[in-house]
Amino acid sequence: MTPSALEISGLSIASSDKLLVKGVNLGVKHGEILALAGESGSGKSMTARAVVSLLPPGVRRLSGSIRLGGDDLTAMADTDLRKVRGKRVGMVLQEPLSSLNPAMRIGDQLVEALLWHEKLSRREARQRAIAMLERVRIGDAEALLRAYPHEFSGGMRQRIMLASVFLLKPELIIADEPTTALDALAQREVLDLMVELGRDSGAAVLLITHNLALANRYADSLAVMNNGDIVESGQARVVLAAPAQPYTRKLVEAVPRRSEIAMPAPRADGDPLLSVRGLSVEYPARGGASVAAKRALDDVSFDAWKGEFIGVVGGSGSGKTTLGRAIMGLVSPSSGSVRFVGEPLSMPRSPAFRARTQMIFQDPYSSLDPRRKLVNAVADPLRHEADLSAAERRDRANALLEKVGLGGFGERLPHQLSGGQRQRVAIARALVREPDLVVADEPTSALDMTIQAQILVLLQTLQAERGFTCLFISHDLAAIEQVASRALVMDGGRVVETGDAGMIFAHPAHQFTRALVEASPRF
Repeated sequence: MTPSALEISGLSIASSDKLLVKGVNLGVKHGEILALAGESGSGKSMTARAVVSLLPPGVRRLSGSIRLGGDDLTAMADTDLRKVRGKRVGMVLQEPLSSLNPAMRIGDQLVEALLWHEKLSRREARQRAIAMLERVRIGDAEALLRAYPHEFSGGMRQRIMLASVFLLKPELIIADEPTTALDALAQREVLDLMVELGRDSGAAVLLITHNLALANRYADSLAVMNNGDIVESGQARVVLAAPAQPYTRKLVEAVPRRSEIAMPAPRADGDPLLSVRGLSVEYPARGGASVAAKRALDDVSFDAWKGEFIGVVGGSGSGKTTLGRAIMGLVSPSSGSVRFVGEPLSMPRSPAFRARTQMIFQDPYSSLDPRRKLVNAVADPLRHEADLSAAERRDRANALLEKVGLGGFGERLPHQLSGGQRQRVAIARALVREPDLVVADEPTSALDMTIQAQILVLLQTLQAERGFTCLFISHDLAAIEQVASRALVMDGGRVVETGDAGMIFAHPAHQFTRALVEASPRF
């Protein structure tokens, strides 16, 4: 009987004060995709890193064996493991820019790996690299070899990473959240390529993910991990269709679905709260007068009424974030107008406008001062309220922290919270002055499914209670479907389709919207 590509038996991993992985048993066959799913901190990435002995400092393997094609990796010396990494085991990580050397040209990086592991001339290695780049459907591969990683989008960099990994024809691919930061179209392109390349070469794939919809679409088998334990495993579609364990059921229930909460329908009567007409944003060209300026936003127009929840969806580079920033005055429009409660807005935005509008950013950790206690961070926007004392500002901040589920957390610092808790703080800070307009820019894209579900429900609930207008920007179509009453679909800086969110995604009229719907994984 042919051994599995990877066999993990009784693997336990610990830090100095905590058992992180508890007696895990896993097996991945040649040509199979095994999804290892779970929330942040469940131990899934630690399990994957243990395969190639790349555990963080202070973390060690306590027990268990790890076999690759019958060879015990835990018994190998470091010199032998270096020959395994890359050649027999390839790794595709979440952010390719952190895996690719920013100071080296793409060609040098691909060729270096081939020369290290195989007896090839530099010319032969270069030809192999070009052939693999063409294999992952990258045009003008020879020109790409001379470029640097920063010159490409996230999706293109991830294709380059796939090329570099499959170039050495490994037996096992470890893909650790390889598409979390990508939009639905780029995500599907990358994963379709990975599946195609893996099955053509017979490689086994260990896919680390918190996205069960991806596991449902791509994985043959699924293992669900919680608190260092494998709580459920089996055929992916069987497990997800009828999960046996409460934890798995909780993960499945957290997958975004069309909302059952009745969101306010678009209104055509009265004056809109926000009116955007012909808004365009151009960024200066790099490379001299002969290079055209980049038009990030191109003649965008729409209205938003009080109490509406509007979703803005599109791929990377579609202009959706630029739209939000242009409305808030964080970038200067090249042309067009923005009116708020009937009044035209100029640059810079007035203090009165800023008092009635707020923004929630994708990464709450970078938008919170790491040295300020949470109660002070939330109370900060109230410092311009002259009729409130310092004690009253703190009371309002603590009351809102209680409202978002963080009662008693006021004296903590941001680093003492999880990502989901930090995003709750960012929401509380945005709402403490009871704004009329909130622009939420990818507020859930970096969160686990269960935390994402909590944040979406929290936003819905607070919006229904307080009646603010929300512009919810996301590349996640499922999240938009769950929370929005109306949707704007953007591509190439333009709004290509708009209307009732449910109708648009159920019956998309524009080709790009149809492509988004088809690319978005779901149950």
